[in-house]
Order: sequence, then structure tokens, then C-alpha cells
Amino acid sequence: MRERIPVVVQGRRTRRSRAARALWTAAELAVTLGAVLLLLVVHQLWWTNRQAQHAARDQVGRLERQWDARPPAPGPAPVPGDDGPGARTAPGAAPSGPPAHRTGNRTTAPPEDLAYAVLRIPRIGLTAPVAQGVAKAAVLNRGYVGHYPHSAQPGRAGNAALAGHRNTHGEPFRRLDRLRPGDTVLIDTAEARYTYAVRRTLPRTTPGDGTVLAAVPYSSVHPAYHFTAPGAYLTLTTCTPEYTSTYRLVVWAVLRSTQSR
Repeated sequence: MRERIPVVVQGRRTRRSRAARALWTAAELAVTLGAVLLLLVVHQLWWTNRQAQHAARDQVGRLERQWDARPPAPGPAPVPGDDGPGARTAPGAAPSGPPAHRTGNRTTAPPEDLAYAVLRIPRIGLTAPVAQGVAKAAVLNRGYVGHYPHSAQPGRAGNAALAGHRNTHGEPFRRLDRLRPGDTVLIDTAEARYTYAVRRTLPRTTPGDGTVLAAVPYSSVHPAYHFTAPGAYLTLTTCTPEYTSTYRLVVWAVLRSTQSR
């Protein structure tokens, strides 16, 4: 009898092994990609907040130490013949209170990106430095609140407009939507403390609704939200809904009192 040589068919097994290796490789890539994405999320949502909040607290402390170390500023010169707390200020005397830098009798805006004030909102437990400008890298991503350069300075007539992150990078305006009419907003500077009272909140408007920053603020998108008389306003803006930048949340406040340091 002739001995038969067995025939081994390997094609199907080879295809299966290749498919298994491809699936394994794809699974490894998916796990690696997932780990990288998870690290990015942790960095963005936790680490940037930790860094920015620490830096912001440190900046607030430095500002307060600088202010405490300053000698008291001389008061305005009284007009001859006037006595007591009701005395009038002499013509040409420097007014008190603007959180801007002074050069002689000329008031200038604070240098770009410089922290020069502290914003406090008791309702939401916020204490954050205020810097000139709203650039992300130089101001907002550091956990600071940014002052719109072309708006009024805090305590001045007009509209002092501020912006801050709602999520990541310190997220100072995370709970801005919790403010209610009558809530107190404080801005401390080297010269004075300005106390504002929240007047109204615009829950959602478009990023292009720039009239909310006008000297007498109003919404061109939502006309029912408006002010009609000149005053000393404060506007707080941030992104909404959370974790997006689709719309803007706006809170308006009005100046209630000024206390010199």
C-alpha cells in the first residue's frame, strides 16, 4: 500500500492570525490614545486650574502687601476759608480713587497685562486679581480677570468691563450665573474700594453683542436688556454654556459706594 502524505492547509489559519494581530494592535492603539486623551483632560480641567488658582492667589497677596506698604496719600487741598469735612477741593487738585497710574496731573491706563486690582464677589466666594487686557495667554489663562482696555476704569463714570474664564485656567467666573440682583461686587485698588450692586443678568447672548460693553450698556441682540441713563456701571462677561464658548453670559452692576484706602 502506498503511504499517503498528509496535506496541511494553512491559508485560513494564517488569515485568522493576521486578523487577530491587527485587532490586538488596534486595541493597543485605542488604549494608548484613550490614556493620552485622559491625560489631556486631566491637564486641562484640573492641572491648569491648580496652577492658575495658585498664581492668582499669590498675585492677590503681592498686591495687598504693596498697598499696605505704601505711605498714606495726602488728601486734596482745601480751599482757603473752608473747614471741616464739607470743605471744597481746590481747583486743579488731583481727584482721588481712580485705579490707574498717575503721571503728574495726567491719568494713564495701567500697563498691558499688569495686575492692578482685586475683584471680590462674596456670593460665589471669588477673589481674583484684575489685569489690564483680555489676552488669553497673558491674562485670562493665568487665572486673572481681564479688564477690557477701551472700557472705563473701576469707580469711574461709564462702563468698567471685565472678562474671565468659566472653565479651566482658574475659572474665576465658574459660578457667575449664580449672582442675583442686589449681590455685592467689590473691586479693590491701591487708592480705594469700589462697591457695586448687581442689577441685572443676561443669561445668553452672542459673542458679537458688543453693545453690552457700551458706556451705557445694552444688548443689541436682546433689546429688553438695556440701561438708559449714564452712570458708573460694571459689566462681567464669560462664556456659556459651561465647557463651550458658543454664547456669552453677562452680569451688570452699578456703583454703590467708594471708600478711599
